[in-house]
Amino acid sequence: MVGPFGLSPKQTMARRALPMARALAERGHHVAVVLPPWSNPSDSGRCYDDGGVRVENLVLPPRIPFIFELLLCTALIRRALAIQPEVIHCFKPKAYAGVCAWVVWHLRGLGLTRARLVVDSDDWEGAGGWNEVERYSWLLKRFFAWQEQWGLIHADAITVASRTLESLVWGLGVSPSKVFYVPNGSSDVTIEHRVEPREPNLLLYTRFFEFKIERVARLFAAIGAQHPTLRFTVAGAGLFGEEQIFMEWLNRLGLGGRVQMLGWVAASDLPGVFAQATLAYYPFDDTLLNRTKCAIKLVDLLSAGVPVVAEAVGQNREYIVHGESGLLVTSEDEACSMAAVNELLNDPTLRERISAGARRRMSDHFLWRRLVAKLEQAYDP
Repeated sequence: MVGPFGLSPKQTMARRALPMARALAERGHHVAVVLPPWSNPSDSGRCYDDGGVRVENLVLPPRIPFIFELLLCTALIRRALAIQPEVIHCFKPKAYAGVCAWVVWHLRGLGLTRARLVVDSDDWEGAGGWNEVERYSWLLKRFFAWQEQWGLIHADAITVASRTLESLVWGLGVSPSKVFYVPNGSSDVTIEHRVEPREPNLLLYTRFFEFKIERVARLFAAIGAQHPTLRFTVAGAGLFGEEQIFMEWLNRLGLGGRVQMLGWVAASDLPGVFAQATLAYYPFDDTLLNRTKCAIKLVDLLSAGVPVVAEAVGQNREYIVHGESGLLVTSEDEACSMAAVNELLNDPTLRERISAGARRRMSDHFLWRRLVAKLEQAYDP
């Protein structure tokens, strides 16, 4: 498995590739995850075993423009080939992993490797996707959009994290027999009965780019006005300081004193955060980026049994069966969201039923040890 970056702070490799790899190792496969840790330089050169998976962080070269990228690409490709794998699975068809896929495809044409090339897509990267969010240069946006199209068309198999991505890849002319739907899953689901906090608390667990900040701030203010004892917890950090903007809106609306801003929360601390939540609200604007996403944060909430009100966009509708494993509401519909939040806040029996239903659905359908069976099909020639 080849990554476009390290295990942090971006989460694709830590929360998608690595759990996949562990589940494959449990089934007897030999798996190595090779990473260019430019996003987390402290991991440079660090290699170790994780649940039977060999994790290799390449040694970062000197930070000389263009030379750095060239040397890192070369090292990534050489290491991936040196392992002599039967399958090379490139996570994201862009950046370093995309370059690796391009080189492997050409080397195979020359008879220099026989590895099966699989490309994973867990987001839409081009127009309407991450190119609209990240502050890439015009040239880099064009390059990433080209990489995405090329990688998805030329791979032997494509794994996709969402139904919308599945449709988009089909739309590129790729045979459905080459496209494998593998949504994000959970490595574990909380089994024990959930104990609610003494004081009502609404949790927002987010990265902030998924919604218009001001509209969620106004919704929280309206909910707070109807429930004077309700506290709010916000866990997560934006790409460009959006959490600070969100807090400014809450202060302006008179809600700031009832809000606990946690910022980015380590995975090991999430159970404590979830234990303090009476329910969670998961806002999702109806955008192409959100439709293609497979939100690991929603997976976390449901696996922990937190009752969730989520906006019915993209994969949210796959994870949540309305009224059973959560409540779905129309995206950007304040009245609909208010009604659902009020329903959960006012009905502890419903919260208990939704909590149990969420854990049951995640356990029955979205555990990694179940999902990797589809992955094995993608690896078969």
